[in-house]
Amino acid sequence: MMRPGSEPNLKVLVFAASLREESLNRQLAALAARIAEENGATVDHASMRDFDVPSYDGDVEQAQGIPEGAEALRRRLSECDAFVVASPEYNNSMPGVFKNLIDWTSRFRPQPFDGKQGLLMSASPSMVGGNRGLWALRVPLEHLGARIYPDMFSLAQAHKALVGGDIADAALRARFEKNLQAFLSLAEAAKHYPCIKRAWVEFLGEPPGSGIDRVDEATG
Repeated sequence: MMRPGSEPNLKVLVFAASLREESLNRQLAALAARIAEENGATVDHASMRDFDVPSYDGDVEQAQGIPEGAEALRRRLSECDAFVVASPEYNNSMPGVFKNLIDWTSRFRPQPFDGKQGLLMSASPSMVGGNRGLWALRVPLEHLGARIYPDMFSLAQAHKALVGGDIADAALRARFEKNLQAFLSLAEAAKHYPCIKRAWVEFLGEPPGSGIDRVDEATG
């Protein structure tokens, strides 16, 4: 694991998949960003408002190209080694605004999410802590080639658990910190010892150069 005060060698994009200013997930993302910096990472702390996009429309894409909000996410992903997202749960699933952003961003080639280490977390007033939404969110991100950390973090009764921008309960705060530190260690190891991956394929069995090319060849 990186030592506090050592030269930063891991850059992490952190943001909440929520637009609301006082969102519990924005508070959790801010805490994650602070702890990541304390553990030696360089953090790009973003906002969903930085990635504003219209509803996905293939006709709009063909006529105007991919919107600036998706380009901003593509660029900031490319500049980072890993990403951390704190996402609310909407009706047992992910927020529609975030799924829409993922869909727009996935239109770039090479695939922006492919090979990126990702950590998912959530905060909710419920006893479940938004965990069901994270299981739904894993699906498109892993399909797009992101390597999502197995141990997701969900903060239940977050309206009580978060006090002054921190997790009040010492044991729960320690578990949150340990989870984030373990992820950073894995992301750092993956940066220095990358696995060989030859291509990202959207549809299994589809060869490169087909009518609608959905295969990314390896760049190195």
